[in-house]
Amino acid sequence: MRPGNVRPRTVIGIVIRAGGWAAITMAAAVAQACPFCGTVGATLAMRRDAAAATMIGTATGPGEIDDTSGRVQPFTIVSRLRGKPLPPGTVVTARVAAPLAGTALLFGGNSAALGRGDAAAAALEWQGVAADETLLAHVAAAPPTSLPAVERLGFFAARLEHPDPAIAADAFAEFGQAPFTAVRATAAALAARPLADWLADPGIDQRRRGFYGLALGIVARAGLPTAAPATSRPLREAIAANEGDFRAGIDGVMAGLLVAEGQDGLDWLLARTSPTRPVEQKQLLAAVRFATEELATEIPRPRILATTAILATSPVVAADAVVDLARLGGWDHLDTVAALWESAGADDPHIRRAVAGYLIACPRPQARSHLERLRGQDRQRLETAITAAGLLRPE
Repeated sequence: MRPGNVRPRTVIGIVIRAGGWAAITMAAAVAQACPFCGTVGATLAMRRDAAAATMIGTATGPGEIDDTSGRVQPFTIVSRLRGKPLPPGTVVTARVAAPLAGTALLFGGNSAALGRGDAAAAALEWQGVAADETLLAHVAAAPPTSLPAVERLGFFAARLEHPDPAIAADAFAEFGQAPFTAVRATAAALAARPLADWLADPGIDQRRRGFYGLALGIVARAGLPTAAPATSRPLREAIAANEGDFRAGIDGVMAGLLVAEGQDGLDWLLARTSPTRPVEQKQLLAAVRFATEELATEIPRPRILATTAILATSPVVAADAVVDLARLGGWDHLDTVAALWESAGADDPHIRRAVAGYLIACPRPQARSHLERLRGQDRQRLETAITAAGLLRPE
């Protein structure tokens, strides 16, 4: 997120709250960082640009555990990379994740103290990161965060899976922080990367697999004229090889297939999805949510709603899918949802809670009829579900 700006929806950030990353509330979606790649923290460029100063230092002691700041370590300033200066030889104490040896990047400093030349006060509020010359050059050259993401991502695309693990992780984090529209605009730079090879490589960090699947879908959709045009075939192969087991990032690979093929990809995913593969159903629901927010051109809203209604008939994702339908106004599927009370919801209070919430939110008169029918069957059970949903009873 660029300082001072309102952050747009992120690539990987269509996450809706309620009961975990894969669930939702009746409220609007809340953009988070990368649902297909785990937690994505601040990038090195973000830390550099947010700091009053970014220095290069060397460790001058083993450090200790501070009651307030956690693990801290002393560093001697060697030179300035960016921001307000401190005299070489100044010793600062920085928070570190683990003891560092040798060279470190130092982010922070008290801006007011630096401005008045108070080295003692400026020696506070630092964070240290281990760095070699390659990483120092990367941080120095990284485009400023004041630029639009679409102008910055080409630099980081070239550094995905960089031999230096810290640079590779930072490049991945930059994409995880970026809006999907900006990532999509980086298709040409992504096309130069061996995305299909990374997708199939068991040695790739599993947390990155989802993004590489999404990126391959972007490139395949773009149809760029290259020596070896990207296709969606590796995406289908990766999904087919999953066999219903949990593999990090398969939801992102599914989303990539939806980007590449639109409704054809959705048809293929639905045809192979089965209640015997419950994890895969959860992954498909995550991909459909992404399509809801980002792929309105490729997959019309009625098609998304119909798919969500199909998933709602599967007990493993029924509760989440029903609340999705309510949030999206999928009232054409009222009878399908109401029927879940007696079927999948018979032994599942979470599904009953979702069904009750949907029926209360639905503006159609038939929803009131369904509520009265359920109230006549078991008033206490319905009232319990309504209370659990956190909603007011209808008048």
